[in-house]
Amino acid sequence: MKEEFERLYQQYHHQLFQYLFYLVRHRETAEELVQEVYIKVLRSYETFEGKSTEKTWLYSVAKHVAIDHIRKQSRKKRKAEGKEYEWSEREFEIEDRAPLPDEAVMQKDEIQHVYKMMEKCSANQQQVLILRYIQALSIAETADVLGWTESKVKTTQHRAIKALKNHLEKDAEEFQAKEVSR
Repeated sequence: MKEEFERLYQQYHHQLFQYLFYLVRHRETAEELVQEVYIKVLRSYETFEGKSTEKTWLYSVAKHVAIDHIRKQSRKKRKAEGKEYEWSEREFEIEDRAPLPDEAVMQKDEIQHVYKMMEKCSANQQQVLILRYIQALSIAETADVLGWTESKVKTTQHRAIKALKNHLEKDAEEFQAKEVSR
């Protein structure tokens, strides 16, 4: 088991960290969540049935760990504000808008802008964009991770790309209008 765990850790640690970082937007939190993912994996590896690939299973565990963390943070915030209500998985929002860590990628203004516009997409659309285009998962793998049908992934991906394109175009129009008025 130790060798198998080490293999999983070596093979997927960096990818899972990036995925969690894109979701929570905080390096230390993402590091803690990756550790939590591997604790859950270590505890439940014997029950892994192989109905999906190890990769999609790990991403699914990571997704649930991130959602649990975001919900917990949201509950703490609502309690502090004196409001408590239930969330469904679809409604989770990413509140921390700190910049992404990929320093090499983030040096390019265009990429930064795309990430900023991605934040305007729905949480489901962001999930699909991250898994499909940043983590390079297939449609089938993305469906396994999210617990959706492949059809829903394709539909959400199509809508996410359309929404992202609209956000980018609208932002460009607003920028041009500001430039003209100067």
